[in-house]
Amino acid sequence: MVTGKEGPLQGVRVLDLSRVLAGPFATMGLGELGARVVKVEHVRSGDETRNWGPPFVGGESAYYLAVNRNKESIALDLTRAAAQAVVRRLAVDWADILVENFLPGTLGKFGLGLDGLRAEQPRLITASVRGYPLGDDRPGYDFVIQGAGGIMSLTGPETGEPYKIGVAATDLFAGMFLQSGLLAALYDRERTGQGQHLDVSLYESQLAMLANVASACLVTGRRPRRYGNAHPQLAPYEVFACRDGRITIGVGNDRQFQALAQVLDRSQWAEDDRYRHNRDRVLNREALRELIEAVLAERPCQEWLEALTAVAVPCGPIRTVDEALASSEAQLAGAVVRMGHPTVPDLPQVRLPWRFSRRQAAPRTPPPLHGQHTRRILREAGLDDRAIDEALASGAAKQASLERAGSP
Repeated sequence: MVTGKEGPLQGVRVLDLSRVLAGPFATMGLGELGARVVKVEHVRSGDETRNWGPPFVGGESAYYLAVNRNKESIALDLTRAAAQAVVRRLAVDWADILVENFLPGTLGKFGLGLDGLRAEQPRLITASVRGYPLGDDRPGYDFVIQGAGGIMSLTGPETGEPYKIGVAATDLFAGMFLQSGLLAALYDRERTGQGQHLDVSLYESQLAMLANVASACLVTGRRPRRYGNAHPQLAPYEVFACRDGRITIGVGNDRQFQALAQVLDRSQWAEDDRYRHNRDRVLNREALRELIEAVLAERPCQEWLEALTAVAVPCGPIRTVDEALASSEAQLAGAVVRMGHPTVPDLPQVRLPWRFSRRQAAPRTPPPLHGQHTRRILREAGLDDRAIDEALASGAAKQASLERAGSP
């Protein structure tokens, strides 16, 4: 647990009814910023990602562990009136923010409709993560929306089948938009005293992150094509083969191209009308690529990287995930931290990249076991010991085994 400076969201309370990735990623970030986050999980199965594996460590899936630190877990059966009463009490009397990603109408069946909760507590901020825009109630899956939302048509080799991005990018995009929207809602509440509802869909998030490619399509009316590892509007800006491997080179302006040409001992390229300006290089990218790789093949990757870095040409190695996590850059950032999880005493985690000068953002508590904090949270919701025992005995709630979880 972090000690010392508190995070900028200290005192903010988040009731997290979301599962899988987009919602949990956003709420983990709020916790990293100092908010207190209570994660409500299904009494039997918990968050679906607890079972997504292998790999597993200490009985927990690596997937679940990736996006659920900085939270407390309460396990409830929301089909039971007693559990519904607990969530209503937490939402109305305890929480600043409630996040959910149930199918539309599900919470209403439990007597927990968001409009009703905000009517009881006007300061409450609610947020829903859905797959598709309002009016389309289909469940959303990252892989499906990567395909339907256009990003797969841009990813992969120039010819052949499209590829998904190597992580669930659409979920993560939505999680980031959700997080920033919630921060805006908190700021608005400070000015107005009123909460509001925020809706974020994976599909809209994916469209927004098409960025310059969407803009080019809209202004030209032309369908963007795949460029493999190349850039549609810049050249040279792709992967290049050297004598012993491959590196990335990303030339963003004519000055950088001049520097690249000098390092390659081909200064004449910068005066060639085919390559003088970026517009020309884009039109002649194939020929330029062949010329560059013919020179790069003469020396190993590291020599070229050092020479190009010395003249401020953007370039880098192509690392595997384990190499990236162990890199000098990751070590400089302190990107990998270790936490004392109940069943994984030295759990490694990747911290989020905020660096504040005054208030600290950092991993605070390890991902909770399923129902690890049920008793504590039920007590905070106003239940006495007898009512808590009844809830546990009836199956309306579940407490993690103390032998496995340590302190409740």
